[in-house]
Amino acid sequence: MANVTNKEVIIIGGGLGGLSAAIHLRLAEFDVTIFEANERVGGRANRIEREGFRFDTGPSLLNYPWVFEQMFERAGRKMSDYVELVAVDPSITFRWMDGEKLELSSDLRKFLSECERLEPDCAPGVFAFLRESETKYRIAFDKLINQNVDNPLRWLGALSARELWQTGVHRSLDSELKRYFKNRYLREALGSYAMYLGGSPFNLPGMFSILSYGELAYGLWLPKNGIYGLVEGIERLARELGVKIQTNCPVRKIQIGGGRVEGVELAGGEIHRAALVVSNVDVPTTNTELIGFDELLRQKSKKTKMTPGVITFYWGVRGRIDNLGHHTIFLPDDYRGAFDDLFKHKRIPRRLPFYASVPSETDQSLAPAGDTCLFVLVPTPLLSELPGADWDEIVGRVKTQVFEGLAHHGVHIAPERIAVQEVYTPDDWRRRFGLYDGSAFGAAHTLFQLGPFRSKNYSDTIEGLYYTGASTTPGTGMPMVVLSGQLVAERIVSHVC
Repeated sequence: MANVTNKEVIIIGGGLGGLSAAIHLRLAEFDVTIFEANERVGGRANRIEREGFRFDTGPSLLNYPWVFEQMFERAGRKMSDYVELVAVDPSITFRWMDGEKLELSSDLRKFLSECERLEPDCAPGVFAFLRESETKYRIAFDKLINQNVDNPLRWLGALSARELWQTGVHRSLDSELKRYFKNRYLREALGSYAMYLGGSPFNLPGMFSILSYGELAYGLWLPKNGIYGLVEGIERLARELGVKIQTNCPVRKIQIGGGRVEGVELAGGEIHRAALVVSNVDVPTTNTELIGFDELLRQKSKKTKMTPGVITFYWGVRGRIDNLGHHTIFLPDDYRGAFDDLFKHKRIPRRLPFYASVPSETDQSLAPAGDTCLFVLVPTPLLSELPGADWDEIVGRVKTQVFEGLAHHGVHIAPERIAVQEVYTPDDWRRRFGLYDGSAFGAAHTLFQLGPFRSKNYSDTIEGLYYTGASTTPGTGMPMVVLSGQLVAERIVSHVC
């Protein structure tokens, strides 16, 4: 790109990727304005407030806190001055229909004890898992994730043959876990993360054992005032650095002329000029809705494999809920069948996996005194995979299944105790936050949607257009999205300075 003398950047969307990009661009002395469609920033990580209950709409726990700490450090600040983190331990409890359960903890003694309860004498396997997953983790973050590399050979060439083998990319996640654990419950728990990466543990690369390892090594945390407390801290940092944030300002389209960006048009018709635009909207949504018709981009978007949709329930419950901790994942006995239903048969799993979060167990200020915030997430196929879906009927059916599942595990919630209810379907997620095809977590992490195979963080057909967020590099999840903001800022600096 030619040198841009006017260092003005417009960012479409104030999700964590957009906020991160804005912060890093301000540190590089760009003039940055964020246009956010909703009344508050945060994107998926938003908030619902009703009758004294405060719900985080999306992410329910924070992992890899060092990623966020580094962002504040780059700005010469301490994250602890903006965000207070509270440790959650046990971090996650897994429960199965036959009554078995597993509690994960970043306390090695507790984790080892739980593993040996399920699989006696498995200590050597546990230590091998932790040791080899740490190697994968270091290889991933030191040589793969934090790089703006477009050439696959150069990207993979950063690794020695031994390091490439150590990543486990040649095995499925389930096969990788079988190297360490014979017990099905251990494998199912540690492999269940695959669902939120857009695939099955039976076909996603073994490299993704780093997800469970990262949570075990660095713990899981709840920011004070919920995940949105983290968003508020990051927004405060951005504003202090001089980022201009305008909420309730949806962008109708990106202005393009002569093959390059000229600015954006807001929903009300107002034009804002800039030679550099970063979209924090999903890459496929940007390419199909914010840019004038382009058949090549449209076809490319259709070919992007996305993570599943979700139905999310937000319940304000009077009184306390017994037998349910901060974060619980309920897995069906037919584990493989649930993945097959979702990804092969394109239907809501007949035996329902779901997770439940009770953040008021950790931060009681999120609910009225003595009451409970309950958040439940159920995976679904994408909107295009459920044409003509009657979401009212589906929500009613799924709600019944969730309450039956909770009751099976001794968690009883009488209907009259639910004082507040909000429900987001995949269609709601699409409309509220521009999520392509109702996908909850962005582009999937299949082998050919990693690194340089993933949608790049800049357009190679429209000069001056860049992307950040879950559907570009490096991937999904709050830490990866924050890193995507750093990477796109570095990309812009390399192009225009």
